[in-house]
Amino acid sequence: MKIAVVNETSAADRNATILAALEGRGHTIVNAGMTQNGAKPELSYIHTGLIAAILLNLRRVDYVVGGCGTGQGFLNAAMQYPGVFCGHILNSLDAWLFTQINGGNCISLALNQGYGWAADVNLQFIFDRLFSVESGAGYPPHRQAAQRASRAVLAGVSTCTHRPFAEIVDALPDEVIGPALRYPGIAALIDVDSIEDAALKAAFARRYAQPASPPGGD
Repeated sequence: MKIAVVNETSAADRNATILAALEGRGHTIVNAGMTQNGAKPELSYIHTGLIAAILLNLRRVDYVVGGCGTGQGFLNAAMQYPGVFCGHILNSLDAWLFTQINGGNCISLALNQGYGWAADVNLQFIFDRLFSVESGAGYPPHRQAAQRASRAVLAGVSTCTHRPFAEIVDALPDEVIGPALRYPGIAALIDVDSIEDAALKAAFARRYAQPASPPGGD
């Protein structure tokens, strides 16, 4: 599995801990967010939620691990976009149930609130359980068929209730999409020339052709 780790500004110092907790699991890790405080442009959860959506919709990664101080901001930002199914994960039981019942492709971690003694161990336990069961299989066993059906319906709902992603890329204000697209390493991940969908390729090409706005804070 190819997993993107996307840290925002208030949780930049947690980046190394998340990477360490993901080590040795056989996954390819893409470090796509802030790796230290003070990096520019500074990414808020609004920007990292968009980066998550871009990477998932372009199929550059299979899964995104994000979060923010409470986990709520990134969760809400990422869920504004089609094709993103994000869970707010606080412990290993959350992770175990989310994978089986919701079959998501993105998680949001609380990386400041309640982040205390043995928080690094909690992250390891979360990843132990997150990838230990079949995604979308359903739980408990007698509810499996109904939950698999619900997950398929939800995917259709996401398509019906969102604009096409190319239209979103064109319509977003530069204060939102600019920092995300111009953050170091993101252009190479997007790789506009290799995008197969013609509308998406044109939309990203137009955004990258626009002059960059002056960098700003959160």
